[in-house]
Amino acid sequence: MTTTPQQPAKEATKKSGPKFDWADEGLSALVRVAILSWSAAILTLNYVTVPGIPQKNIDPTFIASVFTGTLATFGVQAAKKKDDRDEPEVKKESKKDGDK
Repeated sequence: MTTTPQQPAKEATKKSGPKFDWADEGLSALVRVAILSWSAAILTLNYVTVPGIPQKNIDPTFIASVFTGTLATFGVQAAKKKDDRDEPEVKKESKKDGDK
């Protein structure tokens, strides 16, 4: 039985399969974890008083958006509250003194 040059190439692809590439996925995950940790630390320090560290009141909007955006890259999404009512809310008009 003779082997063709294409047979060893097919066998090599079957053996290797999907593998984790540290240069791409590993570094990407490490950077995302670092950004997530940094933004979580900044948000925590904004609300918690730590002795020895002066607390600065900052607007946490940007840091919170970085935090939620990084969480979204890991597949975590915020749950939204479902409203069980099907009918829209109707405002009642108040009667004026002249209307009866």
